[in-house]
Amino acid sequence: MRSPKLAALELRRFGRGRLPRAALVALLVLPLLYGALYLWSFWDPYGRLDRIPVALVNEDKGARADGERITAGDDITEGLRDSKTFEWHEVSAAEARAGVEDGTYYLSLTMPADFSRRIASSSGDSPETGALQVRTNDANNYIVGQISRTVFGEVRRAASSKTSRGFLDRIFVSFSDIHGETVKAAEGADKLKGGIGKAEKGSRDLAGGLEKAQAGSGKLAKGVKKLHTAAGRLADGSARVAAGTRTLADKVNAIDDRIGPFLKDDEKAIGDTAQLVADGSQAARDDLAALVKRAPEAAGKARTASGTLDEAYAAQCEEPVLPGAACADLEKAKEAAADVAVVAGDLDTLVGDHDAELKKLDEDLGTLQKQAQALADRAPHLSEDLDDAVEKVNDLNDGAAAVAAGAKKIDKGLGTAETGAADLDRGIDELKTGADDLSGGIYKLVDGSGKLAGGLHDGAEKIPDYDKQDRDRRTEVMADPVQLVSRDLHKAPNYGTGFAPYFIPLSLWVGAMVAYMLIPPMNRRALAAGASAWRIALAGWLPVAAIGMLQTVALMSVLHWAVGLEMVRAAGTVGFLFLVTACFAAIVQWLNARFGAAGRILVLALLMLQLTSAGGTYPVQTSPGFFNALHPFLPMSYVVEALRRLITGGGLEPVWHACLVLTVFTAGALALTALSARRRQVWTLDRLHPELTL
Repeated sequence: MRSPKLAALELRRFGRGRLPRAALVALLVLPLLYGALYLWSFWDPYGRLDRIPVALVNEDKGARADGERITAGDDITEGLRDSKTFEWHEVSAAEARAGVEDGTYYLSLTMPADFSRRIASSSGDSPETGALQVRTNDANNYIVGQISRTVFGEVRRAASSKTSRGFLDRIFVSFSDIHGETVKAAEGADKLKGGIGKAEKGSRDLAGGLEKAQAGSGKLAKGVKKLHTAAGRLADGSARVAAGTRTLADKVNAIDDRIGPFLKDDEKAIGDTAQLVADGSQAARDDLAALVKRAPEAAGKARTASGTLDEAYAAQCEEPVLPGAACADLEKAKEAAADVAVVAGDLDTLVGDHDAELKKLDEDLGTLQKQAQALADRAPHLSEDLDDAVEKVNDLNDGAAAVAAGAKKIDKGLGTAETGAADLDRGIDELKTGADDLSGGIYKLVDGSGKLAGGLHDGAEKIPDYDKQDRDRRTEVMADPVQLVSRDLHKAPNYGTGFAPYFIPLSLWVGAMVAYMLIPPMNRRALAAGASAWRIALAGWLPVAAIGMLQTVALMSVLHWAVGLEMVRAAGTVGFLFLVTACFAAIVQWLNARFGAAGRILVLALLMLQLTSAGGTYPVQTSPGFFNALHPFLPMSYVVEALRRLITGGGLEPVWHACLVLTVFTAGALALTALSARRRQVWTLDRLHPELTL
């Protein structure tokens, strides 16, 4: 009898009676219990986190920074409530602590009382970091603690990013303020440059004016000196005239008193003396005329020089914002010029005030000259006119004394004026030198102020000036400068889809393992009939392989239409699972055929080794070295990798590789089963009396 017929006969046994039928149904449903129930329970745990009770404690008291109220705790609390990440319960710190301890809450999140104050301290002198306090209890659930660390890590990063945005926004606002102030400083420097330019022009004008003033003061000094010299001569002449007139008067009076009778004897001497008085009076009149003529001219020049210095001083020292460096010297020269002008004015005033007296003096001198000349002319006739002469001589003496006194006063005033004019000339000379130095210094200052203005304008251009939109964009980037651009190739839509490649082969292995608990690994009829070893092996393998295919169809139908498993390559997945169940059936068959009752234990042990080394949950590289060593030698490792590509997508190279490996395992297991069948056809004492029967 051929192997398919033997397999069919084996399956027909399950149709005889209610219990065999129930056993067959159990065989078909058992993989569902492993695969469908496991995947259903793990299908989308992250989508149901809002059912996990978590305590939320907000003790934050808020703070103020830069005149604004900061309530970071309230902001985070509101954001967490809106996120619906967990089932949040706002409680006190004591309730949260007790709830985490007794399992009422899986964990707690606390915003301490100084949370906002610490965040606000970033703009102060002593910045501090704010701390979110998380309390977990792994005795409640270890996985929830791991999930919470990820979730709260995102919460912390979001809070830190918001705080950084506020801090950076203030920095960018400060940049704008600095830019504005620098622009103002640059504009002020431009104005300073313009003012200094005007000052430089004024200093040049001052130097030119002082040069003219120096020339005028020199002329004034020379003119006053000449006046003083003339006044000295006038004083000397008038003194001599006065002395002569006194001598004359004394002699005349003596003659009149004592030697009147002898006047005839002295007529010649009297004539000579009278002539001398006439000549002296004429010289005094000439000098007095010169004094009257030059005094106004000297006063005008002195006033002109003083006015020039006053204008220069006002332009350089009173009107500019920054007084010139030569203001001190200029002030001295101004004061000296003022003194000279006062002296010259006094002289002119003296001359003007005594105009009548001077005219009177001039008239007196004229009279004296005429009278002296007349006396000289009439000297031969003095004896005749003695009485008249005595009277006239006395009058002449009085006039000469008055002239001498006035001439002395004029000489003294002109001496003071000469000294002041000389001082004025020296002061103006020094002031001109200082004005030249000032002009040179201001020229350098103009150059420096231009460089200052240019530097401030350049600096203002380099200092950024951000508007609100630009500040917001830059703050957003700098607060979170590195974004994680995540691109999932062939993304699994949920947790269950990601674990399906692990749980599906597990359920099919369990199905094959249970099937061989009900179906013998080697057909007894074939063994008794002495069939070939390959026929015996195939006759024991085909029924379980067929049941495995039915198990696969039932499992994948429930997973797809009931649980919601979406497969990128659905037909390829089912076809590949047919190969998987055939391979698993061959391996389980061989272990049971070769080792008998102990084989069932080996099947279970091999399942454990495959589950721990297949890398179905964590990458196999994270497992100890023992499981890394087993990984490439067990079929489930290739099954898990191939199912990932078939269910979620990706290249098919691992699938073809897995098909080749499973084919080799299937053929090898069948060959070993055939060898075991060949051995079973030979009876031994161990077969007659087995050590263990299950």
